[in-house]
Amino acid sequence: MKKTNVALATAVTGLLALAGTAMTTSTAVAAEAKEKCYGVAKAGKNDCATKTSSCAGTAKTDGQKDAFIMVPKGLCDRLAGGSTEAK
Repeated sequence: MKKTNVALATAVTGLLALAGTAMTTSTAVAAEAKEKCYGVAKAGKNDCATKTSSCAGTAKTDGQKDAFIMVPKGLCDRLAGGSTEAK
């Protein structure tokens, strides 16, 4: 009985370690596949600070030129009013 419990505990520990590694890797890959897209965020829906405020979600108007949202790489160029650089 003891050998079975040790084997089961070892297997579960290994699976948890493997799952943690896989989640870390997929998060890193996902972060690389995104870019900042300026000028397309709705009022109050920007992802980070702007030139005029220090917090996310503080864009005053729709399409504010210095407010951005994170989008998949390559999408910003296809959005009306989108730019990868702040204006």
